[in-house]
Amino acid sequence: MIAALDGSRVDGPAYTDVVDLARHAPVWLDDAVSAWSTYGLALFAVLMAVGWWHARRADAAAAVTALAVPFAAVAAYGVDAALKLLVREDRPCQSLRVSTLEACPAPGDWSFPSNHAAIAAAAAVALLFASRRLGALAVVAACAMAFSRVWVGAHYPHDAVAGLVVGAVTALLAMVPLRRGHAEALARRLAATPLRPLLAVAP
Repeated sequence: MIAALDGSRVDGPAYTDVVDLARHAPVWLDDAVSAWSTYGLALFAVLMAVGWWHARRADAAAAVTALAVPFAAVAAYGVDAALKLLVREDRPCQSLRVSTLEACPAPGDWSFPSNHAAIAAAAAVALLFASRRLGALAVVAACAMAFSRVWVGAHYPHDAVAGLVVGAVTALLAMVPLRRGHAEALARRLAATPLRPLLAVAP
């Protein structure tokens, strides 16, 4: 049997307070937070598409930057998944006797860090490089996603915060090189491939 960490020693009381608050909250609020927690990542996909659509009307380099956003999110998911396997922290609903809005995952579905938070944060930070307006909206949405994962009982607060950090750092490492002139060079290379229609609106 795989030994797993008990994250309740870090911020178990804070987690319990949030879950208790959720249990006594109005049904409409719990339903809204649960829906956001489950389906909210779709908003980030929409923001990525909107960012790319507007970027390709600017120039090819901007389009390349926008096209890199989903890759940053995927990279964050990969880093997060690797950390889960390395840390192997049990879900709080497995370590604590609590009633949660979201069904408790099976043992082996590790808790640290939060995948949802990591993906959301990566998308948000990467979007800031493509569009400050969309990125700012995504940052607020990412924080809401992280909080919702605690509210529904899926993660400890430190899982959600760690997910935000993992996603943000991964996105920065992926996107910063594009700001140093690499976007133009990559755009020139892609312009000579069948991917050219993705880069800019045809004149």
